[in-house]
Amino acid sequence: MPTLLDSFQLKGLQLKNRIVMPPMCQYSVMAKDGKPNDWHYTHYTSRAVGGAGLIIMEMTDVDPDGRITDYDLGLWSDEQIPAFKRIVESCQAYGAKVGIQIAHAGRKAEDAEVPVSSSAIQFSEDYKQPRELTTDEVKEMVGKFESAFKRALEAGVDVIEIHAAHGYLIHQFQSPLTNKREDVYGQDRSLFGVEIVKAARRVMPESMPLIMRISAVEYADGGYDLPYSIELAKRFQEAGVDIFHVSSGGEGTKGPASAGPGYQLDLAKEIKGALNIPTIAVGRMEDIQLSDEAVREGKADLVAVGRGMLRNPYWANEASIALGGKPLTPKPVAAAYSIR
Repeated sequence: MPTLLDSFQLKGLQLKNRIVMPPMCQYSVMAKDGKPNDWHYTHYTSRAVGGAGLIIMEMTDVDPDGRITDYDLGLWSDEQIPAFKRIVESCQAYGAKVGIQIAHAGRKAEDAEVPVSSSAIQFSEDYKQPRELTTDEVKEMVGKFESAFKRALEAGVDVIEIHAAHGYLIHQFQSPLTNKREDVYGQDRSLFGVEIVKAARRVMPESMPLIMRISAVEYADGGYDLPYSIELAKRFQEAGVDIFHVSSGGEGTKGPASAGPGYQLDLAKEIKGALNIPTIAVGRMEDIQLSDEAVREGKADLVAVGRGMLRNPYWANEASIALGGKPLTPKPVAAAYSIR
């Protein structure tokens, strides 16, 4: 079996190792008009210097009112492309591959005057009352995703990730808790996500893998479980998804009974086995041995380390050294790890 340090190839994507920096919003640093700034440039480039094989840039929205907050990134305008391209090219210069997570927050868009959703159901008393998108507006939303995918490609990404997890808009359509529609998008709750996947595949090169992040289970009364999400994932796989980034939760205010190290790892394993498809494990995976074992034991193909990389931009480099590998950083930094 491969290890965390081994290369990974899928279609035209070649990663130098199986360590992923997952998307993590940088709310506290204002992104003017959805454009990443110098903070984002430093944030992502430093993890590329630190040796990550794949960097997935944070939730980037298809509409100004699709952002969680007005401090978040967006790709609803061609004017935003150059700022993303600068970061993508910088990371690639240090050997990392780069993706962008494309999304819409739906009813969780905190700063939208009137959020939109699959149905007019409020997330909680702390959130605004959303309005239900019309059938025509749903079709228009698919077009907004397609335009954002094109802009991500213009920015030079190696992969694209669709955010269908954590209670955001695509998740809102696929969950029985939040989709009470009577039109075609209510009769088939996977349809909105399927159409977005097909939109991505229309504009992406065939050689470029498409990643989708999903919540495998919901921690809410009446929420869906793993068998339900496996059936959803099958539909998305048929439509063109190549890798699932397996997370959980988001549609309810509850969380898992335990969120210790690797608490979502078995979910990635189950989806990988059921669909015979590569998966990315995520969720408290900062323990180096745990991450390596996840790959060695075939539970996941790639491991995303969020908190660990926030604390330490060189987490991947230090994981390599701890596992007996070579420094992953450029020579000026690698010298700090020399025993001579």
